[in-house]
Amino acid sequence: MTGSEASPSFRLAYVPGVTPAKWVRIWNERLPDVPLTLLQVPAAEAADVLRDGGADAGLLRLPVDRTDLSAIPLYTETTVVVVPKDHLVAAVDEVTAEDLADDIVLHPLDDTLDWERPPGRPAFERPATTEDAIELVAAGVGLLVVPQSLARLYHRRDLTYRPVTATPESRVALSWREDETTDLVDDFIGIVRGRTVNSTRGRRQAAPSASAEPQRKQPAKDGARRKPAAGKPSARGARRGSGGPKGGKRGKPRR
Repeated sequence: MTGSEASPSFRLAYVPGVTPAKWVRIWNERLPDVPLTLLQVPAAEAADVLRDGGADAGLLRLPVDRTDLSAIPLYTETTVVVVPKDHLVAAVDEVTAEDLADDIVLHPLDDTLDWERPPGRPAFERPATTEDAIELVAAGVGLLVVPQSLARLYHRRDLTYRPVTATPESRVALSWREDETTDLVDDFIGIVRGRTVNSTRGRRQAAPSASAEPQRKQPAKDGARRKPAAGKPSARGARRGSGGPKGGKRGKPRR
């Protein structure tokens, strides 16, 4: 791997819906001397931000072109349908894509799900963003199928959501430029993969101190005799029976 430890900061891009707070906290604990800067970017622009050097790494949604970008899948999100609270879907625990066949389902231009064909009936016009689509759902124009994190991000009191089965799912990954796998990128990879601070795979390993080395027993000098511990008979004394009488009759004392 290439790179330098001299980078003054680490720039982490992330797409809407992804919450990097846990990993940022661990970073600040382990590398307090290296500030981490967060950059929220649109999902469609995340890969280009990495290619252009706008960030050192990014939390984005797959798929991504791996010709020049490396990616580590982190987790898969549940797909949900966002509906008004008085909609019939709100009365059930989950639905299938076929259950939405008679509803208008909005398909925003920044949709992050890899559809072959979106469920439901298409709207007359595609909203520009997922946030715009949420507003249209609240207005009763149609429904919206999105990753659960986006439903939470744009939550409204008059809307709710339910899981949808048999639909594409969004996968979140950590990605970076393959030719820019710096030491700091490797540190962040270790954090998201759950490596401990003392992991042997990390780059920032402190050299063991001399006091940490196990002390060796010094061999006795030639001719020196070891004294027995207090209260314990020596081996020579044990052989002579110095441990006390072994029983039997005692003779009379001499006068």
